[in-house]
Amino acid sequence: MPPRMKREDKVLTIFNRFDANKDGGLDRQEMASLVVSVNPLVHFSEEQITAILDEVFRTYEEFIDPLKGLTYDGLLRTYDDGAGDVDRDFEALNLGTIVESSPVLISIGSNGSSSSSSLVNEAALKRQRTAAWAASPNHVIAFESTWNIVDDVGILIKRLRGKNDIVSNGCGDREGSNESGGSREFLERRVVWDENGKGYSTFVKELGVLRGRADAAKSIEEAFDAHMAIGRILYESYLFKEALVSFKQASELQPINFRPRFRAGNCLYILERYREGKEEFSMALEAAELGGNQWSYILPQIHVNLGISLEREGMILSACEHYREAAMLCPTHFRALKLLGSALFGIGEYGAAEKALEEAIFLKPDYADAHCDLGSALHAIGDNERAIEEFQRAIDLKPSHVDALYNLGGLYMDVGRYHRASEMYGRVLDVCPSHWRAQLNKAVASLGAEETKDAKKALKEAFKMTNRVELHDAIAHLEQLQKHRSKSKGGGVGEVVAFVVVEPFKFKRADDRTVERQELARALEIREFQKLTRLNRCDVLLLRKEMNETKMPAFTGTSAREGSFRKAVWEAILRKLLHFLKPETFQGAVKAINQRIFSVLDSRVPCTVDLGMFFAVLAPICGGSFDKRKKIVFDALLWRPANGGGANIRKVDAMAYIRLLRAIYIPSAEPSEVMEEQEENDTFSTISYSEFLEFFDDPESGFGIMNTLVKLETGDRIRQGYHVCSVCQYPIIGYRFKEVKSHFNLCSQCYSEGKVPSSFNQEEYKFKEYGAKYEGATDKSETDDAIKQRDIQIGTYEAEDYGNYDPTPMFYPGDPAPFPHR
Repeated sequence: MPPRMKREDKVLTIFNRFDANKDGGLDRQEMASLVVSVNPLVHFSEEQITAILDEVFRTYEEFIDPLKGLTYDGLLRTYDDGAGDVDRDFEALNLGTIVESSPVLISIGSNGSSSSSSLVNEAALKRQRTAAWAASPNHVIAFESTWNIVDDVGILIKRLRGKNDIVSNGCGDREGSNESGGSREFLERRVVWDENGKGYSTFVKELGVLRGRADAAKSIEEAFDAHMAIGRILYESYLFKEALVSFKQASELQPINFRPRFRAGNCLYILERYREGKEEFSMALEAAELGGNQWSYILPQIHVNLGISLEREGMILSACEHYREAAMLCPTHFRALKLLGSALFGIGEYGAAEKALEEAIFLKPDYADAHCDLGSALHAIGDNERAIEEFQRAIDLKPSHVDALYNLGGLYMDVGRYHRASEMYGRVLDVCPSHWRAQLNKAVASLGAEETKDAKKALKEAFKMTNRVELHDAIAHLEQLQKHRSKSKGGGVGEVVAFVVVEPFKFKRADDRTVERQELARALEIREFQKLTRLNRCDVLLLRKEMNETKMPAFTGTSAREGSFRKAVWEAILRKLLHFLKPETFQGAVKAINQRIFSVLDSRVPCTVDLGMFFAVLAPICGGSFDKRKKIVFDALLWRPANGGGANIRKVDAMAYIRLLRAIYIPSAEPSEVMEEQEENDTFSTISYSEFLEFFDDPESGFGIMNTLVKLETGDRIRQGYHVCSVCQYPIIGYRFKEVKSHFNLCSQCYSEGKVPSSFNQEEYKFKEYGAKYEGATDKSETDDAIKQRDIQIGTYEAEDYGNYDPTPMFYPGDPAPFPHR
């Protein structure tokens, strides 16, 4: 038996056979010769050859040398994408012995005999075909009866077009891949049909008759062939709902065939039914993998499309796995690398994102989207000069690239170049006038550039676009700052009271109720993380439900991987816990958790997460009573395989958990040397729930900060009436801290940062905490006159509207943009 010939060598042999002038490219004449030669039983018309060549040269434009034609890499890519079959063509050309089975349907004539044709039965081409797309090798029509149905479907579509049942035209912005073209994405939805029109309903009825003809075919194979062809011509005509029906019928006829499920997934994605599309792609992937090497060419495309569908659902970690798999299967798949880089950026892994995006650009230097995302990754790691170059490169390639313009504006704002930032946001609005985030950020940039009128105008425009109440509050806050400016001596817009940062030891507590400044700072940081992930809206009892429903791997020893799951499995569980979040909001939560929690958990066993420990880490910041959260923590540790299902947990696990909890939520705190020593010396003893609580509640070595966190959860929405922070001038929302001697007030943030007005220079400051505005009503230490004199001194008193102004501003000049740039 001759040795097995590599697939790439076969493609090279075919390429050299038809490269008549040996210039390293296949021009249109040479490509036409190739198409005719590999289909010896097909008599192509001149129009059909032209249609095929137009499709090839348009689809694989990046592999076309203007002087030579399609390169070897381009021909290899056509085979990789399924546009032809190497083994079948190799055999048709008599270039060698086929040692691998043919991976696609071959033609079968009316008598049932096999044909070596890559396309269709010879008799079928004796008729004039109505669909040029059917001449492409990608469509693999095998039966004469199918050609008859294709002709009739084409007539129906022409008739439908003639009745003007198209209501809009436009280009979609979705990315994906079709089965036959790895260099192409999901078909753009350029046409939207009027499904309520009389012509459309007639079309559907007549189409049903043709489907009935397909169902009445002599064999399952013939019926399958007909439904696939009907689906393809409908898909190409942007009739996605009807195409989906055909692909679904085809998949029922051949449940283990990947093709109808893959195409059904494409339809569902375009129809924005992402969850169903994900399921179809998953089944297509399973079917293709079961098919072995014969379907390997399509696996990268299924992984890419499945990843895109997952990302649309917010499952960005799962999407990363499929993009990575696609890039491994096809290292030249630049779109898979770009999508991988973008997804890695989305979860905060900026270094890995940079590498993937650079590789995508290496493969396709004119890839504007990849340049844009690389700019975002570089900006995130602080390499702003290179980031500007990448954003500018994207804009040069595509002057209307909204994301590049918007993100470049965000970069300029972050580095204080407010005029340039405002210019970029203006260009975004020129391209997309309804981009309210650009309008809002333009207002912030204008504030930074001290262009008050432009800022106020932009804010009002953003408010008109969205009617968001916080924008109304921001406008009111800007007007308030303008009043202050008019009363000051040439002060700038938004000028705030000068302040100094005081050493921690100078901050004293008036009583035990007042929280310590450092503890509040840590609690506020945890609270911000809690708000970002929305875990405070997830009832902690849902964690117990998930533990009951999740099958934990059996305990097999003391490996660090016991009970560990891949991140994608954890992400699916978290999606159920946060089912109420929109996909984009969920992605933000995933990013925050990946950066804060996984960065610590993953350092132990890369790429896996101890699910029991993860539940225990989440429980303290979920919703529910203080006692319930601690009980779920204990139950999660008890659930881990290492504890064997008893009533107590190992002491070493409790110690390790507390250390992990502090490393995640209080990284600035010093580790407890006593706890480390106990953990090393005591590896066999167990502790009960009451004993665990002693460790957990310890304010020095445990997680006693949870008491302050719970206070913030219940009080950080309280408005303190007329009280304004003496440093930032914001109306105080949440806990108020009053200095008992000088009688000025601080908000929680300024108190935690140790800021005091520079006009009050004292050896020490003693603060009293107020949780609600009525708490200070009985406090006689501050008279009305004292309030007035103090507010006049620091510039916050206004007689005409004092006590009536109570906005919740989002920002003031000098703040970063209130929304992410991306």
